[in-house]
Amino acid sequence: MSGSTQVTSYEVLARIADGLRVPGDFIGLAPRPWETEAPPPAETAEVPVRMDSPWQTHTTIELADRLTRADLTMDRRALARALAATAMSGAPLLNSLEGWMLPGEEGRRRTRPGRLGLRDVEQLEETAKAFRAWDHRYGGGLRRRAVLGQLSEVATVLDEHQAPAVEVRLYRVLARLAGTAATMAWDSGLQRRAQDYYRLSLRAAHAGGDRLWGANVLAGMARQMLYSNRPQDALELVRLAQDGARDVAGPRVRAMLRTREAWALAALGRTSAFTRATEQARQDLGEAAPEQTEPHWIAYFDEAELAGTTGGRLLELARQDPRSHADRAGEEIRQALARRGPEAGRSNALDRLGLAEVYFLGGDLSAGCQETHAALDVAERVQSGRVREGMAWLYSYTVGHGASRPVREARARLREQLAD
Repeated sequence: MSGSTQVTSYEVLARIADGLRVPGDFIGLAPRPWETEAPPPAETAEVPVRMDSPWQTHTTIELADRLTRADLTMDRRALARALAATAMSGAPLLNSLEGWMLPGEEGRRRTRPGRLGLRDVEQLEETAKAFRAWDHRYGGGLRRRAVLGQLSEVATVLDEHQAPAVEVRLYRVLARLAGTAATMAWDSGLQRRAQDYYRLSLRAAHAGGDRLWGANVLAGMARQMLYSNRPQDALELVRLAQDGARDVAGPRVRAMLRTREAWALAALGRTSAFTRATEQARQDLGEAAPEQTEPHWIAYFDEAELAGTTGGRLLELARQDPRSHADRAGEEIRQALARRGPEAGRSNALDRLGLAEVYFLGGDLSAGCQETHAALDVAERVQSGRVREGMAWLYSYTVGHGASRPVREARARLREQLAD
């Protein structure tokens, strides 16, 4: 994508304001209708936070505190309501360039002196890395509460008077933990809460001066929009991320953002644009070299990840036109599986589910059943809502083949695992 994307239309600005609960007068609009409404129940909706300025650092700490307290005390009934809640209407996660890229405002309160040193922050940074690896390998589940507990602790120490160098790194830790909490919530089916944590992560990245992580958060928001069948909103988010990180992103970050762009384009039916964006992602990734310094969190985006992401998008196109896309989808997914390591548990499961679908689309029932069993072997070791959705989708391919014993066995195992 060339040039700079400017967010100027009234419709987009209105959706930004409504989605992020930004008062209209902050971005040149009339007061929004919701500004006079009572807030919805906390367990199913956005957690309210004082909005005297949407990007003041103290509002970030307040939001972290309210979110984690609400989640850590959520009982089973509240959890059921949260699972039933849908994502916010409109384009709730769109963010203005003026917000996340401009300098933050000062003036937050300090409650007590802080005594954290750089060594303490380093330990917190390592903990955030470990939690992110948990999510990548196992998904959400019970580990989510451990992440929320650490997130709450970091918010508490940020409310103290830390040294400037310590404070900046603490905000970056808060951003990483909130990002992990977002993907874990999403993977557990808590769509609305995932959006809350993405917003918190973006605010913390802004407070910590980390534009690369901010772009990564916007890319995560876009992915959630794509899974919610909102490709145009996803494309807006990706382009905001690309604009915001244009002068600081290395080749892996650029390639990752290109694949999100390609995903949105494919979902919009723009296959030629999808192909161009995918090729640009390959070119960007080809520029990555060991001596280049990029954030540790983007190290996962390698040739295997690019192949898996591309294969998944080609599979979506193949559902409409198997002859044109199924073979290519299978080639990309097989490359991903050959290159991924055992630590990529959830991605391996999703790849194998996708490859099984490729075989079923092509009429190869035997290979489809064999790959279904391989996918379920991996899926047993992860707790992932996305993997369960993939299994449910694959189940439909096994219906109507009662005469085939291998298909009956694959269907029975899918049914059993989905019932757990």
